[in-house]
Amino acid sequence: MTVSYHGLTDEQYEQINAELEQKDALDVLRWGYQTFQDDLVYACSFGAEGVVLIDLIYKVRKDAKIIFLDTHKHFKETYELIDRVKERYPELRIELLESELSLEQQAQQYGDELWKTKPDVCCQIRKVEPLNRALQGSRAWLSGLRREQSPTRANTQFVNKDRKFESLKLCPLIHWTWEDVWNYITLYQLTYNVLHDQGYPSIGCETCTLPVEGGGDSRAGRWAQTKKTECGLHL
Repeated sequence: MTVSYHGLTDEQYEQINAELEQKDALDVLRWGYQTFQDDLVYACSFGAEGVVLIDLIYKVRKDAKIIFLDTHKHFKETYELIDRVKERYPELRIELLESELSLEQQAQQYGDELWKTKPDVCCQIRKVEPLNRALQGSRAWLSGLRREQSPTRANTQFVNKDRKFESLKLCPLIHWTWEDVWNYITLYQLTYNVLHDQGYPSIGCETCTLPVEGGGDSRAGRWAQTKKTECGLHL
């Protein structure tokens, strides 16, 4: 079965999701790699969901392609985690992608600290455009989105038509809870970002991420005190 963004109708997406509805995350990953093979790319943020999905992917395809959108503003703990993951899963093809603009060039064109003045523009330059380039020639990509994470993600399906990138987006963890994620991390003794132990449920750029008190919305620490809740990859 050959599947592409352009070749599927809405009804066909519904049919595929109905067939996968009773499957688990590993089954969804097996379907994805059997269908798309090397054309399936995982865009990983290396959060808690990310390390779980990497471990699951490794059970299905050890040489899977994984990309990290390196804005050059991430926490040092995130970069340290990536190094540990590379050691644990040596066959994985993990690639750090960056913007065509350096931070210095971005400041010259848009002003200093663009993430404060126009965060949407900053995310577009440093995350959306690099992912768009990475997906050129790839028919599908993986994401660790969970329905429980936020209202904007509540209707995510296993298989989604991604109009933004003219691709197909596969989300194997949609039914997982935050507790499920951490039970898996504990059971398989996965390495994870130590910032999770310091009150950061969702971890992005250091300039735009704060800890969340009292177990609130897992996205509440991202772009705090603004109306922004997404970087633009999943809109």
